[in-house]
Amino acid sequence: MTMSERRTRPLSRGRRFDLRATAMSFALLAAALVAAGLAVRALAGVVQRRPVWGVVLLCVAVAVVLAHGRRRRRLSAARIARRAGEALEQGTTTALDALDAPASAPSAAPAPTGPYGEGALPAVDAPGVPGISGVLDYDALSPEEFEEAIAALCVRDGCSDVRVVGGAGDLGADVVGLSPGGHRLVIQCKRYGDDNKVGSQDLQRFGGTCFTVHEADVALVVTTGDFTAPALEYAEQCGITCVDRGDLLAWSADPARRPWAAGTGGADA
Repeated sequence: MTMSERRTRPLSRGRRFDLRATAMSFALLAAALVAAGLAVRALAGVVQRRPVWGVVLLCVAVAVVLAHGRRRRRLSAARIARRAGEALEQGTTTALDALDAPASAPSAAPAPTGPYGEGALPAVDAPGVPGISGVLDYDALSPEEFEEAIAALCVRDGCSDVRVVGGAGDLGADVVGLSPGGHRLVIQCKRYGDDNKVGSQDLQRFGGTCFTVHEADVALVVTTGDFTAPALEYAEQCGITCVDRGDLLAWSADPARRPWAAGTGGADA
């Protein structure tokens, strides 16, 4: 009895390692990575210059990913093209709407306000001294603003070379200038409340410097409050003109009420 001999399939030999082919594969892979990097860089530059295209490309990418991920079905080229076209149209519409939207108008700057009223201050001819308009609310001013207001009154009434010099080391002089008649004015400003009066010690300190140091022809002490009786007596002895709250309001309302006129014998009235 003869038996048919079963032919055995020869074992396939393993593929030999080819160094040249492997090196070529790595070179192609490196070239592909470089090309992809350059493409991403160029795309980033385009998106930076034209943000609208960035929105469009993002919509296309999202549409493609959703299309491929849904139910793991292979979509036809026509279907992908249709969905990509819809995403492109939607992205373009959104971008155009954003471009056509009117820019919000800048808010108007508020009118400048301050102790001299609303709006810009009237100009005067003294550097650094603000203008005045009408009778001020002196109680609302700071001591520095009060000095500026007194200087502005002097400028309004014809004084020249008016300067605010109050501060550390002023030796009692807050405002200096020349009256219309050429007399040197030295003014000390006391921004006090109703319950705080200018005393004799204040007058004595000012009297010791206004004539000898500042060489005043007319020395004035102007306050938003009042003077004590000893202060008025000392001022009369030294020839210092005292301007209390009532005199200040009258001077502010009427330019003819120049307080330095009393110290010049009416020459600057």
